[in-house]
Formats: sequence, structure tokens, C-alpha cells
Amino acid sequence: MVCRINELLVDSHWSVVIIGAGQAGLSAAHYLWRDGMVPGRDFVVLDAGDGPGGAWRERWDSLTLGRTNHVADLPGFPLGHPDPNVPASQVVSDYYSRFERELELCVVRPAEVANVTSQQRGSGLLDIVADIDGERVKLSTDFLINATGTWTQPYVPFVPGIADFEGHQLHTVNFRDVEDFRGLRTLVVGGGISATQFLLQLAEVTDTLWATRRPPNFTAREFDGQWGLEVERAVRERTLSGRAPASVVRTTGLPIRSEFRDGVESGVLVSRGMFDRVLPHGVHFPGTGETATTTSEGLGPSASDHLALPQSWAPYTTEQVEDVDVIFWNTGFHAALKHLAPLHLRTPDGGISMDTEVAVKDDPRIFLVGYGSASSTVGATRAGRIAARELLKRMGSPRQRRSGALSS
Repeated sequence: MVCRINELLVDSHWSVVIIGAGQAGLSAAHYLWRDGMVPGRDFVVLDAGDGPGGAWRERWDSLTLGRTNHVADLPGFPLGHPDPNVPASQVVSDYYSRFERELELCVVRPAEVANVTSQQRGSGLLDIVADIDGERVKLSTDFLINATGTWTQPYVPFVPGIADFEGHQLHTVNFRDVEDFRGLRTLVVGGGISATQFLLQLAEVTDTLWATRRPPNFTAREFDGQWGLEVERAVRERTLSGRAPASVVRTTGLPIRSEFRDGVESGVLVSRGMFDRVLPHGVHFPGTGETATTTSEGLGPSASDHLALPQSWAPYTTEQVEDVDVIFWNTGFHAALKHLAPLHLRTPDGGISMDTEVAVKDDPRIFLVGYGSASSTVGATRAGRIAARELLKRMGSPRQRRSGALSS
């Protein structure tokens, strides 16, 4: 298929624009396609990446398919059973590429959306400004499915003195190879699955120190289908109320795998609490006194009145300064929604009020997939399906849909 959509985008109008070609965006595109909407005529997909793969494309090579939690199937297109020793970035990029070809999606990339505006709040056309392959382009749409995920919005908390640190600082998105840390004392910050995996890898080449705000949220239950449903229900309840999503690990918890147990016993996976100040060559821990925390403050299925692995929590009880060469922030991400800021969707609590899991309460033109409970790969696939279904209901009959298709 020869893709010529880029030539038609300038000042064009679309019935539907999908922003993002990760799991959620591709899922939504599939269900629109399955209902008879034609890619490149009735809807268009814009993606900021240089190629297929979504955020998976940016993952480090040591993250093999066997080390990931799970890669969910795209609708109607099973992933199969690739070699678990192959980098996940390679597997998923190839998988998404085949899916795009199968549906002839002709995804427009690299297309970085700068902003989305509207002359009327909650109604009328949505105007989109995007930088597409180096050219600024304006287009409009009746409906928008936003599937931009979180990868492009890494979060680093402000700690006094952070700008004065003379060592090296990086976030999860910047990681490339453990050899970059060899011989350096590394402080890993954050309580999620990435932090635990990095700590185990880095311990082979360097001295490590672990800092978390709360006790590590190890969860003594099987991560089965029921667990997944409870996770999504807990996150959904939060987002439907307009509150910002909590950190992923507070709801999912950490699985008690054998390598994690071994890491706790060896002292690698033992958190020393959270520092309150960054120094030029280290960090300052204030000390917790003698008060012992007995809960990880988990939410949803990970909530518990005790610590599943209490040995993983040993915060400094007295004031302590630790010298470190590297501060490695594994502190999560925020939803990548800055381009929607002109629409004023945020609540005073920092979230977005949702009418359903994917439909924005105060703007019937906009659907958020890959947000809140839909940020997991399983949730993202389901969210794409729900968004397409709800959007098609709002569009009306197939004849009405076609009348709003591409026009110059």
C-alpha cells in the first residue's frame, strides 16, 4: 500500500482523529475499521513515533519479552509465542507493524500534536495543530480518540537540592545498559516493578541503595484475571470521580517472585525510606524515629493491614547522609495530555471527570484511551473497543458518518 495521506492533511477535516498508535490507539482503529470506517477516508491515525511500536519501541534491549509483565493481544490479531529472550521493543514493534499493514491504517508519523482547541466549549469542531514530518499542519475533526499514553511524560518529584547534585541523574526513559553504571554507587528511587528489576540488574555491576516513600508494596496473592479486574475497578473508581490516577504500584502491588524474595534476603531489595534533601554528592535521609510502618498503603486489591514482605522495609531511624554517584528516578509517569490543555478538561483535583471509562464527562467529542484503568495493555485494548463503540453511537448512521469524512 502506498500511503499518500500526508499530502491530503493540510486544512483537512475528518470524522475521527486518533492520536497515538500504541495498544489503545490501534485497538480503537481496529473497531472503527471493523464497523466499516475506512482508514484514510473516514478516520486518520497520528503517531509521534518514528515507526510502529508505541512506547514499547523505546524500551531498553535488556527488557526481553520474558521479563515483561504481559503484552496483550491486539484485537483479532494474536501475538503468538515469540522467543522470550528477544527484546520486547523488537517483538512489539514488529507485531504492531504487521497489524498496521493488515488493516492498511497508513499511520501518519512522525506527527507530534502541539495542541487541540475549540471555538465552543464541548461542542463544534476540534481544531488540531500538529508538526508532521517537520511541517506544521492544521486539521479538524468531529471526534477525537486520544491514545497518547504516559511514556513521553516522565515524572521526577521535586526534592530540595536536586539541581545541585554533581553526579548523574536519569529517569527510566533514559536507561540503556547496566554497564553505564559499573563501579558507581547508584540510588534507585521508586517502588514500582521497574525499580525492583533495575535494582537486581544493577547489583551485578555496582553498589545500590533503594529509596521509596512507602514500604514496598509486595502483594501475597496471585496476579490472575480476577486480580486484573479488581485493579482496573479500583483505578476506574478513582478516575470517574475526577481524581488524578494514583501510582500504578499502589494499586497493582508487586508480585512475590522467587527472584524478588532472593533480592530481599540479599539486602538488594530493601528500602531505606525516602530522602528529604539532595546534596552535591549524595542525599540526606531525615530518619523516621522508632515508629514502625505496618502497611504499604496499597489501594484496591493490594490493600492490606500488614506488609507481605516486612524485611523489604528498613528505613533509617536516625538522620543519615549517603554518598551516591547516580540518582536513578523510577518514579513513574503522568498522562501525556498537555496538547489538550486548551480545552480545560482538568478538575481542581488534577484529574479529568469521566462519564464512562473512556468518555470525557464535559466534552462528548473526546475519548481518552490508555488513561487511568485503561493504561495497562489489557485495559488499553478493551478501552479502544469501548471508545469505538460509544463514538459510533454518537456519530449515528453509516450515511451520517460518511458525510463527515475527509474534505479539503
